[in-house]
Amino acid sequence: MSDTEVNKNNTKMSGQRVLHVDSRNYYGGNWASFSFSGLLSWIKENQQKTDINDECEDWRRLILENEEVISLSKKDKTIQHVEDFCFGDQDSAEDVEEAGALPKLPVFGASGAEGVAQESEKESPPVESALPEVESVEPEKATGTEPASAMEGNDTEITSENESSHSGALGESPLESGKTEAAPSEISAQEPKKITYSQIVREGRRFNIDLVSKLLYSRGLLIDLLIKSNVSRYAEFKNATRILAFREGKVEQVPCSRADVFNSRQLTMVEKRMLMKFLTFCLDYEQHPDEYQDYENSTFAQFLRTRKLTPSLQHFILHSIAMVSETDCSTLEGLQATKKFLQCLGRYGNTPFLFPLYGQGEIPQCFCRMCAVFGGIYCLRHSVQCLVVDKESGRCKAIVDHFGQRISANYFIVEDSYLSESVCTNVCYRQISRAVLITDQSVLNTDSEQQVSILTVPPVDLGKPAVCVIELCSSTMTCMKDTYLVHLTCPSTKTAREDLEPVVRKLFNLNTEKETDSEELEKPRVLWAVYFNMRDSSGVDKNSYDGLPSNVYVCSGPDSALGNDCAVKQAETIFQEMFPTEEFCPPPPNPEDIIYDEDEIVPEESGFSNSAEAKPESSTKEEQSI
Repeated sequence: MSDTEVNKNNTKMSGQRVLHVDSRNYYGGNWASFSFSGLLSWIKENQQKTDINDECEDWRRLILENEEVISLSKKDKTIQHVEDFCFGDQDSAEDVEEAGALPKLPVFGASGAEGVAQESEKESPPVESALPEVESVEPEKATGTEPASAMEGNDTEITSENESSHSGALGESPLESGKTEAAPSEISAQEPKKITYSQIVREGRRFNIDLVSKLLYSRGLLIDLLIKSNVSRYAEFKNATRILAFREGKVEQVPCSRADVFNSRQLTMVEKRMLMKFLTFCLDYEQHPDEYQDYENSTFAQFLRTRKLTPSLQHFILHSIAMVSETDCSTLEGLQATKKFLQCLGRYGNTPFLFPLYGQGEIPQCFCRMCAVFGGIYCLRHSVQCLVVDKESGRCKAIVDHFGQRISANYFIVEDSYLSESVCTNVCYRQISRAVLITDQSVLNTDSEQQVSILTVPPVDLGKPAVCVIELCSSTMTCMKDTYLVHLTCPSTKTAREDLEPVVRKLFNLNTEKETDSEELEKPRVLWAVYFNMRDSSGVDKNSYDGLPSNVYVCSGPDSALGNDCAVKQAETIFQEMFPTEEFCPPPPNPEDIIYDEDEIVPEESGFSNSAEAKPESSTKEEQSI
């Protein structure tokens, strides 16, 4: 979820005029999700890295003598080392067309006609395939106000997970559809159906593949924000049904809740008592400082060894409950992470996590929809040449777009990837290694095929990061029937393939030859995979950017954390700096209850000034983001 999208929505509801311009033809930037064909286009665009030619070469004539410019980058350099592989049956897929595909949009990054997107336009880009009506009629019925009212009500009534682990967090109809569509059969449980590459291409619109892989903590900042702002009306969710662990070369399920612990066959009775005693302590560890204060300078792993826990319990707590580093996490950080995990249990199901149907890319679109309802304007395929800065005041006063027109505003939010190298000279970026796999089986087969699983694979070598694996089934509306969509994420040490392929080989079968070891045959088979590195610009201080005016605010792309707290905190910080007296994301009024003054009903062009000098009373805000 992009903090830029949150700010657009929040600023619009606070009575400001909002313009969003984006050089791409899809929403969300590195938070976006794509159909399979859309992802292939994205891969091709990032592998080629074609130059974008200026349509207006004489735009500098618009700059006055008392002004200077800050040029913006015309290349997106946030994605690197993109490699994709097909491991499935590579039958001829050249003449295969995607079922229900619409005419293709222009090439990514191309400067085309201006796209002004209100609520209706956000449903049109076929590359995203994230809207309910793309898949079936049933999900469309559930995208109204019912999910919102449910989330505002009794938590225990919203999403109590049924015994077969199919119930979702919001809305019943799409989950019912998912269960019917992908119900397990005895034949498929014994021998997976053979999926060909042409089938994946043909069913490409069944896929909603996220560029960034995250889950929502059920008591996290994003869930609270979705409920408070009523943006939840535009989204539906499914419970993450199980937490997995990788230990001694095997994948096994981790008991989390009290019921899971006592029903577990993996733990002895003594281990169950040990685990429950430790988890009870973690829930109110602040009340017992004498039990941990001697280990505040130790790692959480060292602290666990002092608690008389068995090695298997230490492994479960460290990697599957706290989900922290074995070498870099302090005792207090580990206790805080464990407490957060435990506090989120039971709100919407037996695990702390929710996943949005149709992918994580739905979340920024939800905020876009809310903003558009209240008059926010969106221009896709609309690039910006530069920021115009007044020399005397040092404030940014306008932007010049690729058409050569000048747009004035009071505040500017710029996504980090749009800043030029000269502005980012002193910025040190981290990188995220990502892999996305399409597989034919789950990493841990059970009676139910419809599982949403999260697995943390410990590092092979000390000092290297653990790898977070999220496996999605077809009822999440992110992949076709009889397949699974698997996301792998970790902080980068090398290229994404070098970081993640060893983990992929541990969990999956990459061999395409018929003669394969029996041990490999038992693993899920990878049909298709892509690896790429993504820039992590979170945590960069604004002062690190060279020469930015005070009214230009920089938002980061995705970070490597599992949750969305970083983006929400950043959005609130930026908003409070711009409007310190306004409430962040207040509950919106019903559109039909809004009474407009006659003075507010003016032609659209009066909201934004295209002249060389902006009107002093203009409260326009322009957002250059992806």
